[in-house]
Amino acid sequence: MPRVRELEVFRLVLPFGKKSETLLVKLTDHGGMTGWGEVISPRPKTWSRLEESLAALLIGVDWEHPDTVPSCDSAVDMACWDLWTKMRGVPLAEAIGGTRTSLMATVRLAPDLSVESLVSRVNQQVCAGYGHVTLDIRPGWDVEPVRAVRQAYPALTLAVDCGNAYSDLGQLVALDSYGLEVIERPFDSGDVHAHASLQDEVAASVAVEVGSTAELDDYLTLRAARVLLLRPAAFPSLSEARRAHDRAAAAGWDIQCAGGQGAGLARAATVAVASLPGCTLPCDVTQPPRQNQIVTPIVGANAGVIAVPFTQSGLGHDIDETRLRKLVKDTFHA
Repeated sequence: MPRVRELEVFRLVLPFGKKSETLLVKLTDHGGMTGWGEVISPRPKTWSRLEESLAALLIGVDWEHPDTVPSCDSAVDMACWDLWTKMRGVPLAEAIGGTRTSLMATVRLAPDLSVESLVSRVNQQVCAGYGHVTLDIRPGWDVEPVRAVRQAYPALTLAVDCGNAYSDLGQLVALDSYGLEVIERPFDSGDVHAHASLQDEVAASVAVEVGSTAELDDYLTLRAARVLLLRPAAFPSLSEARRAHDRAAAAGWDIQCAGGQGAGLARAATVAVASLPGCTLPCDVTQPPRQNQIVTPIVGANAGVIAVPFTQSGLGHDIDETRLRKLVKDTFHA
């Protein structure tokens, strides 16, 4: 039975990328074993909430399972899972019900200066072994780049991520003629009816991202999509993310796991969740920069394939604490 004797929380400023701040939680039990968790781009009050309440929740408290810990943050939940599975000598993926030891990966490509440059980047990724590419699109950068990539690679499995940037169906319906597999996050996440209208109009599967099973239920009821974009870090706990997986899979939806930012721990949890049997679409943890990661081995893809660490307990990655402490902006200890 775990009993935390010491905890540390670190605020890191990462050297690359837009989401440059991440928060790590380290729990140490009485036997010296550690568990780690991460929340990416934490909300403004997260730090003060953890500083005020975390020690009282965990220090010297016996708990039998991560779900019994009254966690105040997803990073704490992840750290409890990491510690709990390490104490039992099992991988996190196995503990939550994962079955696969390797995953296919998609590579995500942001808008470029020109269509020609984008096609060149797609070529680099195809030559590197990727068989699935996701293009980030926005109004004004959509039909033309998708057409060019499809003409250059007629057999490539292609998806687009709209970043919730659209307000009408027109351009998105036009994209459907280019054989897209998935149209991700087309509209504001709260506009369930717009997603349902688009799914009725296109052959591609519409993908929605939610942060709770309650949100997911709204989409399931209206059949407003066919893919769940499952970002474990967006859920309050890994068990809640697993419940969303179960509901989407039971409804016959495909599931894609995503989580490519941060210092590596959230990515590792994403890989564990992506090993669940319902996660049928390529996993998205390949978004750069890899230089931000403080874990070994680095979480990412090799020739379009991601290894699931089924031979190591917990998250399956070691922490480079020397590098971590070089990136620390603030910390507290209890």
